[in-house]
Amino acid sequence: MALSQAHFQRLVTEHGPTLYRMAYRMVGHAQEAEDIVQDTYRSAWKSRQSFRTGYSERAWLITILRRRAVDRWRHKPQPQPLSDPEGLDVAAPYEDPFADQYTDEMQAALARLSPELRECLLMVVVGELTHQETADTLSIPIGTVLSRVSRARKQLRKALLAVAED
Repeated sequence: MALSQAHFQRLVTEHGPTLYRMAYRMVGHAQEAEDIVQDTYRSAWKSRQSFRTGYSERAWLITILRRRAVDRWRHKPQPQPLSDPEGLDVAAPYEDPFADQYTDEMQAALARLSPELRECLLMVVVGELTHQETADTLSIPIGTVLSRVSRARKQLRKALLAVAED
C-alpha cells in the first residue's frame, strides 16, 4: 500500500528527531547527518509503494537510513568526531531533547566500537527499534542482537568512565 502525502508528512514529523540522532551517531558530523536524513526521506518517498502495512514505520525508515549511510561510507572514509561545538548548531523544524548529548567523548567512544556492535546499539538505543526489529533489519538472530547490544553498552560505559577519570 502506497503512503499518502499526509501520512508521509506525519512520518517526517514523528520520526525526524530519531532519524537525525541515528544518522549523527553513525557519521559523527551534523551536516552529513542532515544530508543522510534528507536522502532517507527522498528514498522513502520514491519507494513509498513498497511500504508494507503492519511493518514498523520507524524500522522501515531506519533500514533506508542505514543503507544511505553505508552508501556514503563506501565513497569516503568515516569522519572523526567533531571538535568544534559550533558545528552542532543545526536548523531543524523540531527541538531535539537530546541535543546536549552530542559530545565528542560520546562520539569517540562510539567510534571505538566495532561496526557490528555500534550498529546494533544505535538501532536499539538511538533508533528505538525493538531487538526483534533490529534482528529483522540486519537479518541476524535476535540472540546476536541481544549479545551485541550488551557488549556495546559495556564497552561504551568502560570508555566513558575512563574519560571521566582523566
